[in-house]
Amino acid sequence: MTFPKTPQLIASCWTSAGNVAPLSTPETSPVPIQERVASMASTGWAGFGLAHDDLVAVRDTIGFPQLRRLSDDAGLNHIEVELLSNWWDDSRSREWRPHFDLLLDAAESLGASFIKVGTAIGDGLEDYSQFVEPLRLLAKEAADHGTRIALEPMAFSMVDSIPLAADLMRSVDMLECGLVVDYWHVFRHGTTHEELEQKLTVDQIFGVELNDADAEVRGTLFEDTRDHRRLCGEGDQDVTGFISTLQGIGFNGPWGVEILSDAHRALPVREALAVAHSTALSCFPY
Repeated sequence: MTFPKTPQLIASCWTSAGNVAPLSTPETSPVPIQERVASMASTGWAGFGLAHDDLVAVRDTIGFPQLRRLSDDAGLNHIEVELLSNWWDDSRSREWRPHFDLLLDAAESLGASFIKVGTAIGDGLEDYSQFVEPLRLLAKEAADHGTRIALEPMAFSMVDSIPLAADLMRSVDMLECGLVVDYWHVFRHGTTHEELEQKLTVDQIFGVELNDADAEVRGTLFEDTRDHRRLCGEGDQDVTGFISTLQGIGFNGPWGVEILSDAHRALPVREALAVAHSTALSCFPY
């Protein structure tokens, strides 16, 4: 199998967001979207992700069509939008439905590769079957808007296991529904590279997010993921081994890079993007 000489890297939404973090109120970047796009283009990225509150800000200011033009002109051709939760609970549709409508609108206007969805923070479930039909409904609607649904298993959420999530995708059985495989959630859940090889198929992998961390968890799992991730290759995890594992499965990019930390947020955005890009590239085994 051959791979591109220089991997395409995607700045996942928090990597370019500046001094804002998950569960901020609101989760809106203080950095103008035009500056984020220019900074990503000048530091070598191939695309980017945006979170819901940033999409609201874009819609209400320059608009999605103008962002699409800016992105195309900058050569940022891979876009991801996120995050939808509570989608499995009809009783809460008044909460999540407007979010989903915005994400669908953004995805269609921006040509997004997928809409990322997650599940609620809490203990992982042993049976994911309750999510099969809701995911099918989301995926069908996404397909009508020219995009797909990508579920991200998270180590502190109801869907916490990549191997079980791979089985869930087999049950959903739709080309428009797949997974985002975030390395932080892989190793913090205790999933091995061998388990990924045994369970994942390349068609299930819609997105990958690279990052690193210390050997020991700092604070809660959520605090560790939000405040203490390390740049790729600067922590204690086997980032290169993870990349090689996914390449062995057949994944060929583009590769997301999701850096979340107090240290990353303290940097000027262009500097943060440059170091996140260079350290991620250094972990590729070629």
